[in-house]
Amino acid sequence: MKKYLIPSIRITIVLTIVLCVIYPVSIMLAGKLSKGAGNGETIVVNGKVVGYANVGQSFTKPQYFWGRPSAVAYNAAGSGGSNKGPSNPDYLKDVSNRIDTLLKYHPYLKRSEIPADLVTASGSGLDPDISVQAAQIQVKRVAQFRKLDEQKVAALVSSQIEQPLLGIFGPARINVLKLNVALDGLK
Repeated sequence: MKKYLIPSIRITIVLTIVLCVIYPVSIMLAGKLSKGAGNGETIVVNGKVVGYANVGQSFTKPQYFWGRPSAVAYNAAGSGGSNKGPSNPDYLKDVSNRIDTLLKYHPYLKRSEIPADLVTASGSGLDPDISVQAAQIQVKRVAQFRKLDEQKVAALVSSQIEQPLLGIFGPARINVLKLNVALDGLK
């Protein structure tokens, strides 16, 4: 019995130190070295925090770029997807309604030109980013509602493109909150 007891106690002590001290401290230090020092990257306008870069927000006014729909009403405390599959009639109705809304505000588009990320929610329901194509199809609407030159709005969209990590991990994307904050700064 002593043959097994001493090694068991040793491994318990070592794992307790590694998993309860070293690992949490290293994660905390990594967070402190990240943007926002572990508290999230806040977006500040005129000294006021308007949101977090990593949490999507609802933009529904036509003079703003719209982000991905959210299955959790952009509630970061309850992140999650809808768990409805592509054959679920309720899900299909929701997607169809989103497509109809997009076509109402973008009559120049065909259904086949609508990017999936504008009509389907992400797995977390909090995705702050949209594809470059999703932003580009909204340029005309935003420019019209703001009475801005379309080329100027398109240039703003191009300036907000975030490239994939190391050029290979993930697609190019645009953070909707950052884009709309920059859009409010356009004259």
